[in-house]
Amino acid sequence: MTKTTRLLAATCVAVLVAPQVHATPQLIAIGTLTGSSAGANADLSGLTGNLENGVAANFLGGLGSGIAWAGGNTFIAVPDRGPNATPYNGAVDDTSSYIARFQTISMNLTPSGGTLPFTLTPTLAGTTLLSSPTPLVYGTGTALGLPSGAPAANTAGKFYFTGRSDNFDPSQNSGNPNNARLDPEGVRVANGGRVVYVSDEYGPYVYAFDRGTGQRIRSYSLPANLYISNLSPVGATEIASNTTGRVTNKGMEGLAITPDGKTLIGMMQAPLAQDTAVGTPNTFLRIVTIDVASGATKEFGYKLTTGTGVSEIVALNDHEFLVDERDGKGLGAGNNAAVKQVFKIDLAGATPLTPGMTAAQLAAAAVGKSLFLDIVGVLNGAPNNIAKGQIPSKIEGLAIGDDVVIAGVTTHTLWVANDNDFLPLPGDSGPNQFFVFGFTDGDLGGSALIQQQIPEPAAVGLLGLGLLGLVAVRRAKSSQPR
Repeated sequence: MTKTTRLLAATCVAVLVAPQVHATPQLIAIGTLTGSSAGANADLSGLTGNLENGVAANFLGGLGSGIAWAGGNTFIAVPDRGPNATPYNGAVDDTSSYIARFQTISMNLTPSGGTLPFTLTPTLAGTTLLSSPTPLVYGTGTALGLPSGAPAANTAGKFYFTGRSDNFDPSQNSGNPNNARLDPEGVRVANGGRVVYVSDEYGPYVYAFDRGTGQRIRSYSLPANLYISNLSPVGATEIASNTTGRVTNKGMEGLAITPDGKTLIGMMQAPLAQDTAVGTPNTFLRIVTIDVASGATKEFGYKLTTGTGVSEIVALNDHEFLVDERDGKGLGAGNNAAVKQVFKIDLAGATPLTPGMTAAQLAAAAVGKSLFLDIVGVLNGAPNNIAKGQIPSKIEGLAIGDDVVIAGVTTHTLWVANDNDFLPLPGDSGPNQFFVFGFTDGDLGGSALIQQQIPEPAAVGLLGLGLLGLVAVRRAKSSQPR
């Protein structure tokens, strides 16, 4: 369905929904994804057998770690390092050889006569496994009571990234791009539609992958102060062994791309080890901008308001962004959701961070912010009335999608996704969920939304994504990923 067709279909809602003036963004649809044509809780990777912890290698879960609009009604979602909620081996923090991947999802919005103006039906269209064309470093597993960390699916010229925490070279720092361990947390699509960017927590890393084959085509070098020197497969040991760099499991959680496709913006989930005492303790985070063509970086500061960390950042235009700030409460944590807030920030005129800045200077450089959306307030309030204990604890993915029309009003869409930790049962973290919020220009407080221009999949020859992520797509030969 083309954008024009979807907009025409959406206008049908005008007879079902009374016109309203939005004081804040409003919930317009909810959808869940619980399986695929391969079966319940199964993706389309074609992988068979079980991981070291007994979980199926093709398990569909954790989709909301990152979500990106990919043109039309197509979205790309990344699970994180895989299912590690099942205790089996503490020497690797219960991680497994789950192969890193992204899921391609068709999000179909149709007019509804219910409480919400749209019904959302997500359908898994393809699974693409992430690999390197050159050898990667895998753990031997010998001293850990495990087999090698190298996936059996590896072939000559295709070495898969996995979530197992011992897949690293201990003689190098955490920024070594030859490490096989990858914990995807943020994802964006290049304007040409052929390249997918992924940020992670292990490095942190920012990699460019060919969207058709899943092969890494570029690694971006990040500021050295983000890396750690002493690596361990046990997170607590890593934290205790390093006084600078990212904190284990709290690396580059968010990733944005400017509408012109020229700049990536990565955001750390928590303070670097050396920044934990900046301002109010444990509230100062770093934002890193990356020039896509040259790789040049700049750093900026951000201070938490009431959340314990940041999970996502998405661009409104070339200098303004929405930031997902949250706590860890809600469905999956066994308590009531409290803080899931989206703030608007502006990097135009913000003070870049430089080496040698004092704690006071760093704190003073933090970018200004204003509240855009209180997710818990909207979901829990009338007319949605979702119990706070049923609001996912890990609201981690944000994406700006196509506009829709509600009661004759052009409405922008903010897509929000959860990370269910591969625990889909109602008594655990529930299913992979997607919440769609509608907002107007008036909700932006004078800011202007500029949407990325991404062709629909058919226009770039990306139909037929499926088994092992292999499709007949040739990467364009250019100096800048497209």
